[in-house]
Amino acid sequence: MSSDPIPTTDAALRRIVRLVALLNLGYFGVEFAVALAIGSVSLFADSVDFLEDASVNLLIFAALGWSLKHRARVGMALAAILLFPAAATLWTAWEKFNVPVAPDPGLLILTGAGAGIVNFACAYMLARYRTHGGSLTRAAFLSARNDVLANIAIIAAGLVTAFLWRSAWPDLIVGLAIAALNADAAREVWTAAREEHAAAHP
Repeated sequence: MSSDPIPTTDAALRRIVRLVALLNLGYFGVEFAVALAIGSVSLFADSVDFLEDASVNLLIFAALGWSLKHRARVGMALAAILLFPAAATLWTAWEKFNVPVAPDPGLLILTGAGAGIVNFACAYMLARYRTHGGSLTRAAFLSARNDVLANIAIIAAGLVTAFLWRSAWPDLIVGLAIAALNADAAREVWTAAREEHAAAHP
């Protein structure tokens, strides 16, 4: 007996991106508060990324149904948005470098694990739609996928800090790696959006 086909309509995708936006916005508040409380660069970077993901998905929600040309323009705007967390992380890392105090490893691990659960759920929901809607949904999926990898790295930084090296450096290194992931995602989205823009102007 065959299973029902996966829905790929804009209406179904709008429901998914709205839910993903709410999940990201909710966990942003949690992670941002913990990041400030324990002075964690990696959690700060990831919390800003949650806020960025919420913005991206809300933009997708609004832009679905637009023409290819307009979607391509929004995709290029999203590529710029993806760079904001990287810039914020670099600034926070510089401040942490000047005051290198190790964050609490237990809260680092627990908060990173919670973020990983949220991001994995978002990536799973978006995976089936990553080729529907062009660069817009590609932006959302790449962000969620990268965030899962970032959360694994945050947990690893917490474990290293707790058991091997009581230092601010594991947290700093992971924070900078998250910035690099965001920059690479911005590049991929920009490339996809430019291709769509060219297709809209043959």
